Amino acid sequence: PQRDYPILGPSGRVESFSGLMTKAPFNIAQLVWRTPTLGLRDLLGVDAKAACSMLGYGPHTYEKWDQVSARTYLDSLRFPEDARQMLFDVFSHSFFNPEDKFSAAELLMQFHFYFLGNPEGLIFDTMKTPFGPGFIEPLLDYLRGLGVELRLGESVEQLTLGGDLQVRSGGRFESADAAVLALPIGPLKSVVEASTGFDSRFLASIDSLETTLPFVVWRMWLDKPVNKRAPFAGTVGNGLLDNISIYEKLEDESAAWAQKQGGSVVELHAYGVPADLDEAAIRADLIRALHELYPETREAQVIEERYLRRQDCPAFAPGSDALRPGVRTSDPRVFLAGDFVKVPWPSALMERATMSGFDAANQIHG
Repeated sequence: PQRDYPILGPSGRVESFSGLMTKAPFNIAQLVWRTPTLGLRDLLGVDAKAACSMLGYGPHTYEKWDQVSARTYLDSLRFPEDARQMLFDVFSHSFFNPEDKFSAAELLMQFHFYFLGNPEGLIFDTMKTPFGPGFIEPLLDYLRGLGVELRLGESVEQLTLGGDLQVRSGGRFESADAAVLALPIGPLKSVVEASTGFDSRFLASIDSLETTLPFVVWRMWLDKPVNKRAPFAGTVGNGLLDNISIYEKLEDESAAWAQKQGGSVVELHAYGVPADLDEAAIRADLIRALHELYPETREAQVIEERYLRRQDCPAFAPGSDALRPGVRTSDPRVFLAGDFVKVPWPSALMERATMSGFDAANQIHG
């Protein structure tokens, strides 16, 4: 369990989410009361009616707010700029979508998920071992023990719907009782476009899906330790940087390396990166922000690194919910799962992928 999810802002500002009450709306009231970026006079200027939209969630949320951008909604609250930056930027950024191209309904759903549907708020648990050996490999062994045939590294190319469900993979067709397409948007579009038998409404829903701006993950193995820092911290108002993780404080493999080498394993995240920025510019901005927030890293040398840039996270543009596909498709044997799939429960991206996967499995066996 992590103790906090601090938000580091400009001029040394820090917002903490630890020690909050676990019942809504008392947790929100406590957060607002103790935040240094809001005073009583500021609260009197907030649009209470718009702010109260955060306290409820359901179909009405999308009916009222999906056509509105997150930026327009946040502007309507009339929060002071500092408070808005420290309290809300983390939510809009965590979905990788820029505020002016992000549905206000999705923002409100996200706020509800973290603060009203989750008693721990932003505080989360982490695995002590890397996900590969700690979760994925044991899961694969478990599945093999049940007789599951795993074809890793083999692509699905096409589905043929008719009397029999046919799946084409590796250039050959095989019959299937059911299929779950748990694919990122790009590969999903390619498979659906090559398939036959889906109706026009489902095809339109898949065609409506888009990806948002790229994200960057940069992990560095440094020859010097960082000071006493939070294992994970969000950042706002400091260029492209959105998160800093100190991995030796999160998992045992990194802790063993850091202890042996006397260094530190630092990972930087940047969400919603402008598509026209090249790698050199992104690296320069991220390292500048790291040095500013954690000055002790200025003297550290990078022993090893991994730099990853991807653009496969879903866009949630205003008005997109009406066409967004759910778990069911136009064929009762084919289902969808992923972070872009519409589900009836409030959820963030990884949680939405998991929920839709469980829902698909339950519907197959239900």
